[in-house]
Amino acid sequence: MTMTSAIDVDNVVKTFGKTTALDGLTMSVEKGAIAGFLGPNGAGKSTTVRLLLGLLRADSGSITVLGRDPWKDSVALHRRLAYVPGDVDLWPTLTGGETIDLLGRMRGGLDTARRDELVDRFELDPRKKARTYSKGNRQKVALVAALSADVELLVLDEPTSGLDPLMEHVFQETVVEVARRGTTVLLSSHILAEVEKLCDTVTILRGGRTVQSGSLSDMRHLSRTHFDVATESDPAPLADIPGVHNVRRDGRNMTFDVDPDALAAVVRTVSDLGVRALTSTPPSLEDLFLREYSVTSK
Repeated sequence: MTMTSAIDVDNVVKTFGKTTALDGLTMSVEKGAIAGFLGPNGAGKSTTVRLLLGLLRADSGSITVLGRDPWKDSVALHRRLAYVPGDVDLWPTLTGGETIDLLGRMRGGLDTARRDELVDRFELDPRKKARTYSKGNRQKVALVAALSADVELLVLDEPTSGLDPLMEHVFQETVVEVARRGTTVLLSSHILAEVEKLCDTVTILRGGRTVQSGSLSDMRHLSRTHFDVATESDPAPLADIPGVHNVRRDGRNMTFDVDPDALAAVVRTVSDLGVRALTSTPPSLEDLFLREYSVTSK
């Protein structure tokens, strides 16, 4: 593990019986970075998170988290990191506030002023029993506890599941704030827009392997917008615009994908051709995998 890495995973294999969950996974997260961790269901994300938390042991390869082996040193590491899963289970008879404080004590303490500020910002009523909370409010309890803890690493696995758009925005603000203080963040999410907004780097998994890793600027091809247009005139000129990909045409109907730098040219050309119908769709994570990594696209 390098001095600048918070997480290093090197050629890790993990199997469950005849099923291979991770097949030589390699990834690294620099200290102080917000790192996205993406992949479709079954790609190995949850298995990786469980290995990082010391809940599973790798069959082979090496893992270091904050300079330690998470399997051998899990107790010590859990005082230095906080984890928020996508579906939070709480002690039903404790209030939200009691739960936040208990989780804080388990991690060696929390910033009470920061806790109170986050309770207000997430619009959480900490006096209610956990059993009365909606899924979104259970997520808020876990997020407040994690984001107010004095930890070096946050592991967030689908953390905004159940939150409304306003609370998602609050979440994004607070993650940026903790990262500015030097906390490393590993964010596993299906919400590509959230990852694009927050993350410095992205690692993408498929079949238990890393298929893409790097900064978002290095992977601009992943942010193509999908267009479905019907025009009054022949749409053929659209296919000739640099930055237009995967063109499919049926008469005067055309679908294609557009790089960010080509959007203005496409919109101008569509307008000149006479618009009968137009829809544009940002890429979902599933679309990206089908477009970039399916067998048929190779």
